[in-house]
Amino acid sequence: MARSCRSLLVLGCALAAPAVAFAQVSSTEPIKLDSSGGVTVDYKTKELVFTNVTISQGTNRVQADHARATGLDFANSKWSFEGNVRIDAEPRGNLRSDTAVVEFRDNHIARATATGKPAEFQQKRPGTDQVAHGHANEIVYDMAAGSIRLSNDAWLSDGQHEISAPVLVYNMKEQRVEAATTPGTDQHIHITIGGDAAKGDAAPKPDTSKPPPPAPTPATQP
Repeated sequence: MARSCRSLLVLGCALAAPAVAFAQVSSTEPIKLDSSGGVTVDYKTKELVFTNVTISQGTNRVQADHARATGLDFANSKWSFEGNVRIDAEPRGNLRSDTAVVEFRDNHIARATATGKPAEFQQKRPGTDQVAHGHANEIVYDMAAGSIRLSNDAWLSDGQHEISAPVLVYNMKEQRVEAATTPGTDQHIHITIGGDAAKGDAAPKPDTSKPPPPAPTPATQP
């Protein structure tokens, strides 16, 4: 198997988030499940299907049109979500996708694999109005590690700088982004630095607070 070529890129404190933001929700907090569309039980497959479902624990919340599971076990299980999937884990970040597989361990959300066209990630920087956000066809969110892995048409921005690559790993705890390509391919890593810098070169807008001066009168021929 070909080894990937990696480039470590530090986008600075704009992607930084304090370590306190990654504290796990306590497993002693209750997990609540609400389904406004009903529940179907398949006794042959032992599968439960929920419609318009919300699973929440503290500040963590998973919502979707449908959810599938083989039981109500959150100690060590995987749940499949389909349709308008929303995973909110403030202040650690949010995911939006078409489908997702969420892994529960020790009675809390440990990992989520979201897929979509594209799946989207967003995290508001504490104490600022800037938002780090990204998208890819697949996003793996490891909440315990505080990392986001974006693959297949991956793109990430901190509100000022942008980076795109086949694979991006955003480590929120260590405040760094790692981009990867595969040798022997025409894959590239693209970086845009200071996208707002060009604003200073823009032409000034006309002042509409005053009426325009009268047009000059054509000269009269003698």
